[in-house]
Amino acid sequence: MAEHEAWLAVERGLAKNSRAAYRRDLRRYAGFLRDRGEVDPAAIGEATVQDYVRHLGALTDDEGRRLLAAASIARALVAVRSFHGFCATEGLLPTDPSEEVDAPRVPQGIPKALDEAQVEQLLGAVTGDGPLPQRDRALLETLYATGIRISEAVGLELGDLDLEDGVVRVLGKGDKERIVPIGRSARRVVGSYLADGRLALRNARSRRSADSDAVFLNARGGQISRQACWSIVRNAGARVGLEGHLSPHVLRHSCATHMLDNGADLRVVQELLGHASISTTQVYTKVSPERLRAVYDAAHPRARAPIRA
Repeated sequence: MAEHEAWLAVERGLAKNSRAAYRRDLRRYAGFLRDRGEVDPAAIGEATVQDYVRHLGALTDDEGRRLLAAASIARALVAVRSFHGFCATEGLLPTDPSEEVDAPRVPQGIPKALDEAQVEQLLGAVTGDGPLPQRDRALLETLYATGIRISEAVGLELGDLDLEDGVVRVLGKGDKERIVPIGRSARRVVGSYLADGRLALRNARSRRSADSDAVFLNARGGQISRQACWSIVRNAGARVGLEGHLSPHVLRHSCATHMLDNGADLRVVQELLGHASISTTQVYTKVSPERLRAVYDAAHPRARAPIRA
């Protein structure tokens, strides 16, 4: 598996977090094979891989609820296919037993998004002038203004920001770099944090904290963690009645949805979000029947014509 992981990094260009997800999925697959007594990789057939997919779908918790959603099972199968495909290509296996195995169908739901009034409430939820409230406001503004992923926000460094020109350099999936605009409101809040709150956090760093150029720092002066960012977003949401409906990814959804609602070009939003495929961005163009009807009524010249007897 070490050779496969090296291939993922070098040939596929997958980021560290993506490789870790593949590693977790393949460890689970290896455990399944051991439990079945299938220790010879060359003897694994298509039926074994199909049984693994069914096994994942049958996993339940103590209350009988399914542990894995269809999307999680599909992702696990991607890891298995990647491994078997790599082994077959390298001549380590005679064939790829996973090639014809179908993944469970993943529903294409409309991403959850806040409405603009809810975003305004959220961005005003953090109060106080201390360094941590300043940081939290800057993080919330940045996530909504740019639509970047939480991992991308955590990885931002001072040299990535150009607040004067209003752009941010982001290192996304597969170490692909892109330039993202950042609006005036976020620039003002982030600028204030950099000049005051971040400086205080930087000066308060403990001896155990590594010297960091990260934009968003923790209370010890080191780079903030993904888990801490999740907590900041959720705690802010709880203050304005959005418990259970909010995550950093919802802010990314909201950024994309609001831009498209206000006339942004789909290709521009694709570039902004760092989507490799336009089909991923197209999910945001799906609208509810109510909004579809409202737009139709407002735009079609005969939609509201009087009904004649």
